[in-house]
Amino acid sequence: MPDLILHHYPTSPFGEKVRLMLGYKKLAWKSVTIPMIMPKPDVVALTGGYRKTPVLQVGADIYCDTALIADVLEHLQPEPSLYPEPSKGMGRTLAQWADTTLFFTAMGYNFQPPGIAQIFAGAPPEAAKAFAADRQAMRSGAPRMAAADATSAYKSYLRRMSDMLDDWPFLLGAEPSIADFSAYHPLWFTRTRTPAMAGVLNATPAVLEWMDRMAAIGQGEFEKLSALEAVSVAAAATPMPLHDDIFQDDHGIALGSRVTVNSESFGPEPTEGELVAATRLHFTLRRVDARAGLVHVHFPRIGYQLKAAV
Repeated sequence: MPDLILHHYPTSPFGEKVRLMLGYKKLAWKSVTIPMIMPKPDVVALTGGYRKTPVLQVGADIYCDTALIADVLEHLQPEPSLYPEPSKGMGRTLAQWADTTLFFTAMGYNFQPPGIAQIFAGAPPEAAKAFAADRQAMRSGAPRMAAADATSAYKSYLRRMSDMLDDWPFLLGAEPSIADFSAYHPLWFTRTRTPAMAGVLNATPAVLEWMDRMAAIGQGEFEKLSALEAVSVAAAATPMPLHDDIFQDDHGIALGSRVTVNSESFGPEPTEGELVAATRLHFTLRRVDARAGLVHVHFPRIGYQLKAAV
């Protein structure tokens, strides 16, 4: 199996989601620490524009978004499954809710003054300002959820999750699924990064016990790799062959066209390249970078927009 290289930073919630999935599947991986905010020149050399965290690199194949990364890990190591039957569809649906609605609600709650003070403890004042400006740009100017509204919603979501844990140790059954990994990481941020705000979890002890079970999965075995080494790995590799089922045309854009792909909402920076695959589940762009060489950059269909390049 080729090396799995995760581009992330330790306090990234979505990074924690993937780290736990790697641990669950007992996959060895290499860790590249990237900046929390732009500029991210080494990341962009690989992705062509996409800047959200994390990114999974397998040689010269670059996988964006944790929903797609989960599918890649499932393909590489089918057991234990992230999508156990009979709740596979429910798991994917619940994961999408957790990665969007639950995540932004939790962050609206976490980023209140006591939480902000802990996140940036010891950092110069300009660090918090730079982070706020960076995330505002990622939201395309949309306001963060109001703290009072986030607090109310977060409490309700925690109670709903607690109800789901009445009869099972995990959200959908006896074993973890993609729903658990997606729902865990926003709560992990509350508990570990903003402990001053973590009292909200105490009203749902079943959720706290579930969080302990998730944390016990661990992150697997990994070793550090520099960003420059990771770019060199891509430059020395060749993208993996594409499967035969490479085209589902929902856009009227032919394979071989110059296109852009960007997130529908959070992190709108586009990646431009040649469309070489558009399957039921993902897009693949072929692009050449001066440093990374020829790479294939992969995106999930859901949550991303495909457009003809201008």
